[in-house]
Amino acid sequence: MNKDKKRKMFISYLPEEEVEVAITENGRLEEYYVEVISQTKTKGNIYKGKIHNIDVSLQAAFVDYGAEKNGFLQVDEVHPEYYQADIKPLPKQKYPPLHRVLRPGQEILVQVVKEPTGSKGAYLTTYLSLPGRFLVLTPGKEDIGISRKIDDTKERERLKKIVQDMDLEEGIGVIVRTVSEGQTKASLLRDLNFLKRLWKEIRHRARVQKAPSLVYEEKDLIFRAVRDYLTQDIEEVWVDHELVAVRLEEYISLLFPRKKNLVRLHMTKGGLGLFERFDLDEQIEKIYSREVELPSGARLVFDYTEALTAIDINSGKISGEKNFKEMAYKANLEAAEMIPLQLKLRDIGGQIVIDFIEMKDKKHIREVERTLKNGLKRDRARTDMLPISRFGLAQIVRQRLGTSAFSASLETCPCCLGRGTLPSLEWQAQVSLKKIYAALRHSEQKENIYTFSFPAPLAFYLLNRKKRNILNLEDKFKTKIIIKEKTT
Repeated sequence: MNKDKKRKMFISYLPEEEVEVAITENGRLEEYYVEVISQTKTKGNIYKGKIHNIDVSLQAAFVDYGAEKNGFLQVDEVHPEYYQADIKPLPKQKYPPLHRVLRPGQEILVQVVKEPTGSKGAYLTTYLSLPGRFLVLTPGKEDIGISRKIDDTKERERLKKIVQDMDLEEGIGVIVRTVSEGQTKASLLRDLNFLKRLWKEIRHRARVQKAPSLVYEEKDLIFRAVRDYLTQDIEEVWVDHELVAVRLEEYISLLFPRKKNLVRLHMTKGGLGLFERFDLDEQIEKIYSREVELPSGARLVFDYTEALTAIDINSGKISGEKNFKEMAYKANLEAAEMIPLQLKLRDIGGQIVIDFIEMKDKKHIREVERTLKNGLKRDRARTDMLPISRFGLAQIVRQRLGTSAFSASLETCPCCLGRGTLPSLEWQAQVSLKKIYAALRHSEQKENIYTFSFPAPLAFYLLNRKKRNILNLEDKFKTKIIIKEKTT
């Protein structure tokens, strides 16, 4: 453990409402997770479902697992044990035609990989995984995998040998998690035995329960914070709720028996909240900002679409510098350090395109690439990156983890419908005047007074900036026009 790095975990709990988990390194926010209790999470849950229908063109099945919308199950996520017929794949195909090996009404055990979004149902798999503290049990896969983030060759070999010597049932595999590094055989065995008991219980429920039904529910964020995020190098765990502190102490004492007094209870003094006390509120607020300022004066600008995220490095204050070449390199290096952190904090997934400031020096380009790759290695999510292109673009694909502040707290703006921009007041005023003109012109019964209602900013704009146009219309149609503010 690097003694220069002081890592802390903070858990803020608002009963019946929300759980927030923050991890800091030397006071800087490194990870942030939110779970709103009223927003039911299904990722990781295992259900006994029924195949509703099979789409031949998509080579996918839609599964009724008890949710409002049927889940989506691709052909490559169907374990061969569910095949109803022994049919070979077509030439140049890896899998047999799904509609010939599955049938509607067939019962199937599925796990939610991705939460439902918008009009889309949940993304499902039949390749189940049960995460423990040190291991992940993978029923249906007999492979033994070691986390890629354990890069010491000897340690990888040691862990692999420990798992190979364990009593694994036929058809069950294991993935060794990053936190297993340095752990004893006894610790790993305890975790494996727990997961095997859990799998036995799930199989029993799957046999006796009727479809569709829930057979395994993933733990809440408080439990997952310790299971998935509490590492050996975290020195303190701060909590702002007494009952949660007791619960954490019990669980942590089993994982780290030598670490006493790891859990600290924050008592509100003078109305100061936990995150406020440790200067985290301001850092969390920046997660929602479209722009992130860099030390050099350049800025990162984030723009989101349904298919991808574009990140632009805006030269900002450095554009007037004499030695622009060096300043551009410096800004790009800062961006390459900051972007992996922002991807984690915002939990940005899918395709990500980064537009770096133009660099001619190949050494500079390689150094920016190296910095970006090193930053991505610290991400819990799976990532893949292409080299910076000759146009200065870097392309990243990142797995979305689904516990971000974005997904928990934001929804599409009803005014701009997600575009991020609104028509200007001048444009809205022009459109409104056209509507007033059309209404007056096509009115069958001419009235002495016509009343039109608009949102407050537009109503005031019309009365102040378009008064002459309104008077002209009154003259033309020999009537009185009243502009009112909409009450809703």
